[in-house]
Amino acid sequence: MSLTRTSLTTRLRTWLLIAGLTGLMIAVGGSIGGGALPLFIAMAVVLNLAMYWFSDKLALKLSRAQPVAEGQLPELRAMAEELAVLAKVPVPRLYLIASEQPNAFATGRNPSHSAVAVTQGLIDNLSPEQVRGVLAHEFAHIKNRDILVSSIAAMVAGVIAAVANMLQFMFIFGGGDDEENPLGLVGSLLVMLVAPIGAMLLQLAVSRQREYLADATAARLIGEGRPLADALEKLERGRQRVPLQVNPATASLYIVNPLSGRGVGKLFSTHPPIEERVRRLRTIDAELRGAR
Repeated sequence: MSLTRTSLTTRLRTWLLIAGLTGLMIAVGGSIGGGALPLFIAMAVVLNLAMYWFSDKLALKLSRAQPVAEGQLPELRAMAEELAVLAKVPVPRLYLIASEQPNAFATGRNPSHSAVAVTQGLIDNLSPEQVRGVLAHEFAHIKNRDILVSSIAAMVAGVIAAVANMLQFMFIFGGGDDEENPLGLVGSLLVMLVAPIGAMLLQLAVSRQREYLADATAARLIGEGRPLADALEKLERGRQRVPLQVNPATASLYIVNPLSGRGVGKLFSTHPPIEERVRRLRTIDAELRGAR
């Protein structure tokens, strides 16, 4: 399948993801009963509009990212300017996260309003060539225009999880009229148990394909997949060694999952296995060499 066709398929899947998460929020309201349904419909509309305009600011705030000042990290800025030319997109705003775990993510509503955040660990532990490979991956997300939907999906999933936690708190400590409204009790239990899992599975359905596509686009942007493949292997080792405190809802934005992915949790990771990503990048290199 060509990159263009894969890109279109991925965009369709990501918009279906947003529709699914929005529908899940409305279903939450319907299952609770009472006056919750109109409230949750209004919340879904307002949330999607708010996320369109502010998802990047919220993602950066949750990650405690700070703007890279003029004159700071000149090599990183030079790489960003070069990649912007190759990807034919404006130079994004650059942010730095004070964490020793090597990682990065891109966010924003479109290429003209995009941002790339990298951790201090990425700068300190990767070679310039590998940092360029990671940046190429983030620029691929910007070029493929999937940063908006991924940011919205992360925030909506976070809201669903927050609502579930709130209802769990209310259920434990009492409140409401659950005894008089058994459907409300059933709905609350459904939200607490099923809604967060449903939101996670909806994210999982598309996030892995997004990462494969961004890897392939990055390899073609810089002419080879080896720098990114080497970087991914080093990022995975760093992720296992150094924890990164992030909101689980935003974990899907990062180039590698910043959270621990052991045991059953690994099966439900929003990121594809590093080994498979590296294998595909090596295959792309073989194809590029064969085409020369």
